[in-house]
Amino acid sequence: MAVRTRLSLVFQKPFSLFRNQRYAHTEAVANVTAYPAVLPSLTAKSSAAQGRRVEETIKKIDSADVQDKLNYLTRIEREKFVIYPQTFARNADKWYQHFTKTVYIPGLPEKFSVDAGPELRLHGIDDAAFAALRTLVTHAILQEHWYTKKRRVFLSRHQELVVGPYLRNLVSGLTHSMAKYNPLLMRASLDLNPQVNFYWRNGQRIIPRGHRRGHREPTRFQIDDLPHSQIRVMEQLPQFCPMEVSYDAEVPEIAAAPNTMPLFKRQYKNNIFTGSKLPDPACYGHTQFHLIPDRYHRDRMARQDKSDQIEVFIRANGIASLFAWTGAQATYQGFWDRSDVNRPFTSQAVITDGRYFSFFCYQLNTVALSHEMNSKSPRKNLMWGTESLQLFETVQDGQVVGLNDDVLRLLALFLLNRH
Repeated sequence: MAVRTRLSLVFQKPFSLFRNQRYAHTEAVANVTAYPAVLPSLTAKSSAAQGRRVEETIKKIDSADVQDKLNYLTRIEREKFVIYPQTFARNADKWYQHFTKTVYIPGLPEKFSVDAGPELRLHGIDDAAFAALRTLVTHAILQEHWYTKKRRVFLSRHQELVVGPYLRNLVSGLTHSMAKYNPLLMRASLDLNPQVNFYWRNGQRIIPRGHRRGHREPTRFQIDDLPHSQIRVMEQLPQFCPMEVSYDAEVPEIAAAPNTMPLFKRQYKNNIFTGSKLPDPACYGHTQFHLIPDRYHRDRMARQDKSDQIEVFIRANGIASLFAWTGAQATYQGFWDRSDVNRPFTSQAVITDGRYFSFFCYQLNTVALSHEMNSKSPRKNLMWGTESLQLFETVQDGQVVGLNDDVLRLLALFLLNRH
């Protein structure tokens, strides 16, 4: 008679001491989602939809070329504060530092020291070359103040009809004579009466009235500058200091609204322009020259107990003009608010009334000035500057009296600056 046995007793299951052990040669199966991520609608009125629209716009601007990027950044025309570089507003330099996130440093960088004799010799300018430079400046002064006989100019047009031609002859002559010592100037472009514009956002406000009442909007600014002349070059000037130096610097904070300066709003075309069109190979700024208007009188301001505002006017002009010029150069290279600069942009400026000269050096370290990006970036823009330096005292009997060689050396060093 056959005996029944259970199969479980005959065929034993293999027993392993490491049941939960995962073998190294096995690969984990990746979790692949069957459906794409759910994104907010592009047409809804929710905050999530608004955030997605902003992200899509940022991606579109980043992927565009420079010409289309400029169109995207300037196409929405709304009211903006117009900043005039030459303004008589009290303490305008503090306001302009706040608007442009600029730190002012008295004095010039070390490479522009007043004792510039050894520095000039390094560039090949010996005593004979400096004497020729001195003669050139002397003839430029005498050309408009002694050789040319002009009748009495119209009211408030002395700077335009007398000092303007003198400064134009001085700039063109110095640029031509310095080209043999600075090869960068041999391929430079000299612009006469150019136009420079820059448009940006800084801060925000709550709309007080209208159909958008209660909404937040960015505070918009634009600078429309008209320098006397400017030099553009093909190679960028070297930085005056590393970007990290600006991290601990302090910018004046002004809690008041810009219209209390006073500044006024206008609605017209937004412009970003360096003085040249985009395909121009000379796309970097070297030195700007600005002419002080006839309304600026040092003696009158001193009589009115406004001596503390004499240098404020010039300093505000330097901040606004150089920020607009370097900011426009950075935008021409593809940088903007959400894509900050990866290298400093530097330029120089000389502001004069024909007799007194002020020298400024500007280093643009950031263009991320909007409310969303300002707090995330520790960078600040830097500007170095001098007080007014007198080039000469007067002209008598065909002779220039009191010609200051230190000012001539600074002019030469500014034009000799190169990478």
